[in-house]
Amino acid sequence: QVQLQESDPGLVKPSQTLSLTCTVSGASITSSDYAWTWVRQPPGKGLEWMGAISYDGTTYDNPSVMSRTSISRDTSKNQFSLELRSVTPEDTAVYSCAAVTYDSTWYSRVLKYDHSYRGQGTQVTVSS
Repeated sequence: QVQLQESDPGLVKPSQTLSLTCTVSGASITSSDYAWTWVRQPPGKGLEWMGAISYDGTTYDNPSVMSRTSISRDTSKNQFSLELRSVTPEDTAVYSCAAVTYDSTWYSRVLKYDHSYRGQGTQVTVSS
């Protein structure tokens, strides 16, 4: 059983950088079994994917936010992270990390939010 746990940054002020970490247990982030992704859900809206990182460390960005985002990983801690710069109140959302089974169609499943496992999510509020 793969488990994912997001860090809890809580309240972030506008123009600051949001940093989130996902701690994975039950699988290695360097195993070719899964790719890893971040999604968010603003209040009253649907899911939006923020980016992904494959088992070999290749990152994939959502063009709508890629100028403000960075995804990275720490293999020694079995963690991957999301950094979102210059946040505004519109970035208020529940942020979640997820695992997608890695095969020839993995990227399409990322875009369809077809997750094999997903963390419980963490509420991030951007407010002064």
